[in-house]
Amino acid sequence: AQAFRIGRAFIGRAPVCLVLGDNLFYGRGLVRMFRDAVAAAEAGKATVFSYRVADPERYGVAEFDAAGNCVSLEEKPQHPQSHSAVVGLYFYPNKVIDVAADIEPSVRGELEITTINRHFLDAGELLLHPLSRDCVWLDMGTHDSLIEASTLVEVLERRQGIKIACLEAIAFHQGWIDARHVKKLAESMSKSGYGRYWQQLLRQGEPC
Repeated sequence: AQAFRIGRAFIGRAPVCLVLGDNLFYGRGLVRMFRDAVAAAEAGKATVFSYRVADPERYGVAEFDAAGNCVSLEEKPQHPQSHSAVVGLYFYPNKVIDVAADIEPSVRGELEITTINRHFLDAGELLLHPLSRDCVWLDMGTHDSLIEASTLVEVLERRQGIKIACLEAIAFHQGWIDARHVKKLAESMSKSGYGRYWQQLLRQGEPC
């Protein structure tokens, strides 16, 4: 939560997304969900996402009522009320910077993001969307989970023959660069495996 105090001037008057650097997201439907979250933030609502895990005590945990509505959030509980962990990706309206400015450190001595999420939950301004089984979320905060993430990326890239989170591919498909620009980038990196990957795609046709 301290990120919103540090980044207050950078955020300015805009809505804001915070993503934790040790989190990995991969799967279908994520772009649509994120666009919906942006629209919600612009309308004054916060959006967070949950994912079923075997070890919820490591995370912020969401509790749901019989209708599936989120009724409470708890940070790293000893006795979790569910297996739904809140992932490290948050979309907020601009007033989050004022909320963050007013919160107090927890018993752990930290400014908890869960405290901010509770504020929006209590105000009826929090949307919580479970990620589907088509999506993968990994928190790479331990040595074992970092190895798991590395293995996942390696297997998918080797099997599919494409790069995950390739910035040039994203830019190309969004129309921010054209095939000529991609070719120029590939030539500048021709001595690396990444550059050769792009040259191969260009020989096969437009970048996939």
